[in-house]
Amino acid sequence: MMSAGMETRSMGAVMAGIEAPVVIPSKPKHNLVSRQAKATDTVVQVGPVALGGPRFVVIAGPCSVEGPEQMIDTARAVKQSGATILRGGAYKPRSSPYSFQGMGEDGLHLLALAREVTGLPVVTEVMDSEDLAVVAAYADMIQIGARNVQNFSLLKKLGRVNLPILLKRGLMTTIDEFLMSAEYILAAGNPQVVLCERGIRTFETATRNTLDLSAVCVLKERTHLPVIVDPSHAVGARRFVAPLARAAMAVGADGVMVEVHCSPESALCDGEQSLCPSDFASMMEELVVMGPPLHRAL
Repeated sequence: MMSAGMETRSMGAVMAGIEAPVVIPSKPKHNLVSRQAKATDTVVQVGPVALGGPRFVVIAGPCSVEGPEQMIDTARAVKQSGATILRGGAYKPRSSPYSFQGMGEDGLHLLALAREVTGLPVVTEVMDSEDLAVVAAYADMIQIGARNVQNFSLLKKLGRVNLPILLKRGLMTTIDEFLMSAEYILAAGNPQVVLCERGIRTFETATRNTLDLSAVCVLKERTHLPVIVDPSHAVGARRFVAPLARAAMAVGADGVMVEVHCSPESALCDGEQSLCPSDFASMMEELVVMGPPLHRAL
């Protein structure tokens, strides 16, 4: 049997052979995107449009590019009503493999044509890193959709692209996770990131998703990056889009992105949430009236 003294000496010998632990200081979360890193608001330049400055920016256009007449007519309509950036999907992530998946590079050609006709810079989504080079050759701004918000290998590649990035929040992404995804892009070298709240998945089924307007307030407090809202994907019903666009302006968003289609009833994607040009014009008139009391202009 070991005596108490022997036990102490043995333990001391063992402890003497253990090296002092190496302490690695933890890096702060969201270092580059945080207000601590940059107190002043970042302004992201999308062609001639400053996103994050004093003006409330409206991005509008169809969910998907479907053809030349549809794209050009819609682009002209949204520009006439005051939109300053044109949206349109050439590559479409769809829940069903049997749904319309987009026109691919042909759709990118049509977006470039619409830009030539209207002068509006274009934003379009990239889904796969294999398509990044071709999308970057056509787009003025690259969108990362909700399903790819934590595709970290793609986010790193976007950090090496000299184009603005529109990063959408995922359906189940917390604000911390959302900011960390933006951090991936900035850490890889691209500071031109715009955050987009587009609704999250909750227990509520009255709307397609639940628009988290409080996220705008939290993000504006915690990050210097511009923040916009996509009410179309949040609610999935066109009758709610305009009031939520007004709410986005009221809570301090830097802009909105809404879906507009000249013939929503025949749209190949998300027609039920797309505004027709006349409804979009009415929404823009309402935002123009709201702007001055909130010190915002379109």
